[in-house]
Amino acid sequence: MNIALSPRIVSRTLAAIVVLALAAGTATAAGQNSSDVYYERAFVRAAQDKCRLFEPRLTQALEAATLQARGAALRAGRPATELAATAGRAKARAEATACDDAELNRVKTRVRHAFAGWSRAARINFPGDKAVWSADRFESVRDGWRLFQDGATGASPVRFGLTGKAPQDARPAAVVSFVGKPRPYAARIVMRDAARSPRPWLGTDGLPPDGARRAVFAAGSDLAPRELLVSGARAGEVWRFPDSAAEALAALDPREPFLIEFLFRDDSVATARFEAGDFAAARAFLAMGPV
Repeated sequence: MNIALSPRIVSRTLAAIVVLALAAGTATAAGQNSSDVYYERAFVRAAQDKCRLFEPRLTQALEAATLQARGAALRAGRPATELAATAGRAKARAEATACDDAELNRVKTRVRHAFAGWSRAARINFPGDKAVWSADRFESVRDGWRLFQDGATGASPVRFGLTGKAPQDARPAAVVSFVGKPRPYAARIVMRDAARSPRPWLGTDGLPPDGARRAVFAAGSDLAPRELLVSGARAGEVWRFPDSAAEALAALDPREPFLIEFLFRDDSVATARFEAGDFAAARAFLAMGPV
């Protein structure tokens, strides 16, 4: 059932969003509820889908900020079902707002101003509960880290993220520099299988039982170029994963962990633990293209 929204209610909501739009470049606004921030960004994002308010680069910036706000709300304890309802209300409000609405034009101007600097940023960190995704929109002649999170297995550093010459073309990879170990013969990313376990598994270790997990194996490995090594490492291996791995990680709840496991011929497994965090938001930031 569709319920028409009162023009007065729409106008009041837009007026509030105009006031709050200047906080758009940060994850949360001072004194604001995290779900309110998500509502505001989801509304503007839905209005963009309907009215084409912004150019592509700013649209990607808005997408990144909307995903970041959702992650912040989840980490603040908001249920995913509540945020789904929030997004639904934002979309309904956008559908009820005319594209030539005067208040919406004010929102457009304020959001454009608020995101101007953010959309020109070359590097941004996306902090989670326990780890940080570092994004880099520079372009280079050699593969570099466009997005990464650092981890370890024992004393051996492991870096996972997206590598490439240009940010929008980066692909998933892991680089490990093993200390006192032979080279593994395979590597895989282990995470919740959304088909078998649709809801986030936020138990003690954050991963569901084996039967509800999925693994994405690396397509191959090679010696890591110097540009991809963790600071202080002399050598390492780069393991490259299919694009489907990035899609699956982007669909995880930001509070969920995932593992990278390295398999050895003596049947031992070396495991590095990572946090999904704002991976999806950081990917949207990279999709803006090079600075």
